[in-house]
Amino acid sequence: MTRTPATGGCQCGAVRYAIGRLGVASICHCRMCQKAFGGLFAPLVEAGDIVWTRGNRSIFHSSTTNWRGFCSACGTPLTYEHETLIEVAIGTLDNPDLAPPTVQVNPSHRRHFFDTLPDIPAKPEAMRVEDDVWNASVKSHQHPDHDT
Repeated sequence: MTRTPATGGCQCGAVRYAIGRLGVASICHCRMCQKAFGGLFAPLVEAGDIVWTRGNRSIFHSSTTNWRGFCSACGTPLTYEHETLIEVAIGTLDNPDLAPPTVQVNPSHRRHFFDTLPDIPAKPEAMRVEDDVWNASVKSHQHPDHDT
């Protein structure tokens, strides 16, 4: 684990954490992670010396050996845990760039179209401009990417 400290939390700000050391960052393709994150994979990073600085995560025992932490107020997936390891969802870090994934876990469970995602075309420029205008009009209720 590197001595890179990091902070993060859920989207509503009810649960916040500080990490003393970041470890291996991965993308897990297992079906449990897909369902837990509601996505194609789970981006996770090992979290050493984690301290919960605001609120407490709720726990769901997703298997006989593992559990997952989440915010009970907004539903944000926060952790994947077992007896000797806690990993946090990379997207919940205030600076996700601190944890670029370096390994794919459970690749045999990867969705068949995963490798073709970069080939999907972006929206035409005119539609992207419309999206930018709409996005600028939205007032976010999410907690900012820093402690408050």
